Amino acid sequence: MTSSAQATPAPAAKPARPAFRTAAQIAESGSTGFDDSTPLARAAEHSVLARHGKLYLNGPPRGDRTRIMVVANQKGGVGKTTSTVNLAAGLAQLGQRVLVIDLDPQGNASTALNVDHHRGTPSTYDILVEGAALEDVITDCPDLPNLKVVPATIDLAGAEIELVSVVARESRLQRAIEAHPLVGTAAEVGEDRFDFVIVDCPPSLGLLTLNALVAGQEMVIPIQAEYYALEGLGQLLETVEMVRKHLNQRLRVSTILVTMYDGRTNLAANVASEVREHFRDIVLDSMIPRSVRVSEAPSYGQTVMTYDPASPGALAYLAAAREIATRGSKA
Repeated sequence: MTSSAQATPAPAAKPARPAFRTAAQIAESGSTGFDDSTPLARAAEHSVLARHGKLYLNGPPRGDRTRIMVVANQKGGVGKTTSTVNLAAGLAQLGQRVLVIDLDPQGNASTALNVDHHRGTPSTYDILVEGAALEDVITDCPDLPNLKVVPATIDLAGAEIELVSVVARESRLQRAIEAHPLVGTAAEVGEDRFDFVIVDCPPSLGLLTLNALVAGQEMVIPIQAEYYALEGLGQLLETVEMVRKHLNQRLRVSTILVTMYDGRTNLAANVASEVREHFRDIVLDSMIPRSVRVSEAPSYGQTVMTYDPASPGALAYLAAAREIATRGSKA
């Protein structure tokens, strides 16, 4: 009998061990290196970069001028202040230099941005009523180095009555903003300029909101994805048109943001579709979902962008902020 010798098969090669990186290394590079095609991967990347302050590495380019945006809707409960602070925080995380002006006597934007706003604190009241300079009432947001705030105190509640007898009462905020040395074009101000001044308005069409509309260049309208979404919007747009005609020709509605969107319901989808049909290109592609984390964040003195940067609400606001910055840079 003969036996043929069989070659001993070579041992299988061990798979290459993946190269693991620390969160700090990921943040330093500005990317996780993961496939970001899934929501989970995008959330992981956003969380790591946000917590290390490195989102700006992937941010859109800065514009060549300061954009003054007014967030307004006289219908309450649409996410106006929530959108103001989270869009501002998202823009700051993306490397934009942002100033938030809280014009609502309730001071909710000041609370969410963790700045002091007790009675007697330098605030928007001092600008409108006392004629204080804007730079004298600005304070830093402790959570985001690119974000500064002008807080609102309860004193602002009586400002409309006090302004009745003031000359040019509707343009007090405009003059204060335009006089600030960091508001203007890149050629005039340089790299230290504010890229965005975002004004949070009260839920009414009084003198405070009028001051914001006279000062603004762009208007952002949050619209809740609910049955009464468009209720009262006609009155707001009529007011904007009157301001354009008589007081501020540069004002335009540049952005509609759909908030509190629940993708599980046909109603939300129908409302979003109707809003897009009416307003077309100015409606952001990003819609803000209903989120417990978004609602929880202000009770901790934070925006959802720092409270839980990987949550669906934070990711949606970051995408909306990126859209706003990108649209402006292409304008």
